[in-house]
Amino acid sequence: MFTDPIADYLTRIRNAQSARHKVVEIPASNLKKEITKILHDKGYILNYKFEDGAPGTIKIALKYNMKTKTPAISSIQRISSPGHRKYTGADELPRVLNGLGIAVVSTSKGVMSDKEARTHGIGGEVLCYVY
Repeated sequence: MFTDPIADYLTRIRNAQSARHKVVEIPASNLKKEITKILHDKGYILNYKFEDGAPGTIKIALKYNMKTKTPAISSIQRISSPGHRKYTGADELPRVLNGLGIAVVSTSKGVMSDKEARTHGIGGEVLCYVY
């Protein structure tokens, strides 16, 4: 069993992109589903599908530039880990690549991007950076 399922989720996406896969399958959880929705809304992945079943899986269609074949996600990194949690207030939320990337934040109002958390005026646990 994993000690950090979010790190596993991010690593599976990273590995699938480096191997130029079109689709990656990841074991599902509610937190992973919310992160997937954010990645889709912000245009980092092409599409996703939640499949029911005993374990439940998330199928993610990865996005690449049509001409250069480069992945839409150039970097995806875990910030807060189970052994070292990173919490920030609404006024100290990080700006990833000066606003070009996003930070995924787990707040009391649910999982959202750093921009959404700033508009709602709430902080939380910074899960990962994507750019």
